[in-house]
Amino acid sequence: MPYPLYLLAMAVFAMGTSEFMLAGLLPDIASDLDLTVGTAGMLTPAFAIGMIVGAPLVAALARNWPRRSSLLGFILAFAAAHAVGAITTSFPVLFATRAVAALANAGFLAVALTAAATLVSPDKKGRALAVLLSGTTVATIAGVPCGSVLGTLLGWRATFWAVAALCLPAALGILKGIPAGRVKEEATGGPTLRTELAQLKRPRLMLVMLLGALVNSATFASFTFLAPVVTGTAGLTEVWISVALVLFGAGSFVGVTVAGRLSDQRPALVLAVGGPLLLIGWPALAMLADEPVALLALVFFQGALSFALGSTLITRVLYEAARAPTMAGSYATAALNVGATVGPLAAATTLSTAAGNLGPLWASGLMVAVALLIAFPLRTVIAAGQSTEVLQ
Repeated sequence: MPYPLYLLAMAVFAMGTSEFMLAGLLPDIASDLDLTVGTAGMLTPAFAIGMIVGAPLVAALARNWPRRSSLLGFILAFAAAHAVGAITTSFPVLFATRAVAALANAGFLAVALTAAATLVSPDKKGRALAVLLSGTTVATIAGVPCGSVLGTLLGWRATFWAVAALCLPAALGILKGIPAGRVKEEATGGPTLRTELAQLKRPRLMLVMLLGALVNSATFASFTFLAPVVTGTAGLTEVWISVALVLFGAGSFVGVTVAGRLSDQRPALVLAVGGPLLLIGWPALAMLADEPVALLALVFFQGALSFALGSTLITRVLYEAARAPTMAGSYATAALNVGATVGPLAAATTLSTAAGNLGPLWASGLMVAVALLIAFPLRTVIAAGQSTEVLQ
């Protein structure tokens, strides 16, 4: 894989740490700002909403900008938003900084996904995406748990400062490793913005975006509220939150790595095997959450299955949006973050039910069930790879 791809992954690591770190910080943020955990949990969809809106909007605005300048500007804006978030005592201001950071993250990821696909041959988009998303999975393995420990020792604000600091070496890497000029195909002309947006009328593209959103909503529904399950239902100390996050991240790394080698040529296999297992796993986790060993083991497997299916479906988005070279990454980003918005919002409503802390796990199972019900009769369409045939 090309060296610049790993520089992009390093930046995604910093941003992924921020996106996922709230799972271990929500109790402290809620206590510090005098909020309920459910209210503090709205910081996660705030980030995701910013990415949903920002991905297509910023990608459209930046489609004629040099990629290095765009990527550098986005990551510096991301760092600045975290610095402001680290010093504020106002929840509305903190909420706003998450939205601003999300806009910067959305622009970065949209450009990075498109750039990653152009750095490799057309039949290796899945592997390139796996390398890029490895930044996110490593963030869940190392960045997020370390952030959780840092937050426990020094307070949640220290974690925000740490994320801002992480952006600086990533920015330097982009400055040194990404070419300054525009790529050849951009310089010689490409499809118009209207042509690229018209690809959203294709049912096959919308189908894989919907499925990707549903699987990701299930992932975020449980991941956002994992801390109360660990300390409440399982009765473990706060240190074990970090352990659970590490296991989830390790699983996600395994899932992305395996799926990256299969999603280009054999996506049907990933979906056929991983989908039913993921469906079984969420209710199993809910029923066994009071057993620490079972809880931690299932967290690992659910992380692996969630990211294997999610990354495979997002790879399919890039294939189906091949005629939208500058906007394809924004479509994939939007699909991911529709899920990241819907999941925590739906999960938050279950916390006040009889299910309590386990409500998000049951909600995740329901979302995966809906995805599989939609996907099963259309499985040959989803696995059609790079075909440009349009559903009638």
